[in-house]
Order: sequence, then C-alpha cells, then structure tokens
Amino acid sequence: MQKPFIVGITGGSASGKTTFLNQLLTSFSPEDVCLISQDNYYKSREHQTTDFNGIVNFDLPSCIDHEAYAQDILKVSRGETVSRTEYTFNNPNVVPKQLEFRPAPIVVVEGIFVFYFEEIANLLDLKVYIDAKEYIKLQRRIVRDRIERGYDLDDVLYRYTNHVAPTYEKYIKPYKNDADIIIPNNHHFEKGLEVLTTFLNAKIKP
Repeated sequence: MQKPFIVGITGGSASGKTTFLNQLLTSFSPEDVCLISQDNYYKSREHQTTDFNGIVNFDLPSCIDHEAYAQDILKVSRGETVSRTEYTFNNPNVVPKQLEFRPAPIVVVEGIFVFYFEEIANLLDLKVYIDAKEYIKLQRRIVRDRIERGYDLDDVLYRYTNHVAPTYEKYIKPYKNDADIIIPNNHHFEKGLEVLTTFLNAKIKP
C-alpha cells in the first residue's frame, strides 16, 4: 500500500473545524479518506487537571493522550485498521460508538493541538488552519456546548474565559504561521474548501 497523504486541520475551539470537515468529507468516498479526530483521545476524567476553582480544564494539551493518538495515526499510515471507543464529553445521554479507522489514500488528522504535539505535527504532509474571529467562536461555542454537551450558559462562559481563550493564545495561535493553508471561516469557507478539495482529489486521482 502506498503511504497515505496526511492532512492536519486545526484552529481555535469553535472555529468551525467540524462543519468544515463534514463538508470536506462529502467530496470523497469513505474508501478515499480516513478521519482521525483528537476528540477521541481525551484521557479519563480522573487524569484531568483542575483549575484554581476545582473545575476540570479539558482545554490543555495534557488532557490528550497524544502518544496513543500519534501511534494510531502511524498504524493507519502503515495499512493497519485501528479501533477506538468514541469519547462523549461526559454526556450521559450519548452512548459511545466503537470507531474504526481504516487505511485510506488520504488521512485527515483534526484537533486543536495537532500542530502543537511535535510527534503528530511531524507526520503531517499538509497543515490547514481554520481561522475565525473571537466573538464568532464564542457564539458557536455557546450553541455547541449547551446543545451537544449539556453545559449551562454560565458554565460555557466560565470555561471560555478561563480555559479556552488562554489555551488558544498559548498553544494554538502561535502555530498559525506553521500552516500551509489558512482558511477564514467567519461566515463561510466555500473558497477555501474548494481549493483544498481540488488539491486532495489530485492526490488520489493523478
């Protein structure tokens, strides 16, 4: 099997990575692309760090089992199929799925720390950064966390101010200049999506 082309996609929390990814994946068959998301590599709650108020901070690099993440990317790139239990962000209303990551010509690696973790960044053939203004990311975060993760508004705002924003400034924004492609996503991302889709199609259909 030929070595896959590995694409890393990052950006601040609620920059629109998931929406962008969903649109990107619709342009390819499941056999052509494998998505491996950082979201499924969170350590268990007892291994997470708490802040000065005793609130668990899920927005630190130490929250992620980056060694397992890097190993699974390597395994898929070598032609192996990897199984992993979906991480459900402690939402009791969601039953976790058993995920399978299968080898494919294109492997998409997604998450807020994929440029930060050196052992993952070094595996990437292309680095894509999804960019959005702070107030837009906050609006999106409020909607997502209240609906998908069951957090109330005060909790969302607390986490954004004390966890999300500081993490972005320290661990995500400094790596923006490492990106090969920066895609603005304040209102739409169609042009950037078209460019990336065309490029990746050329990789699997030369």
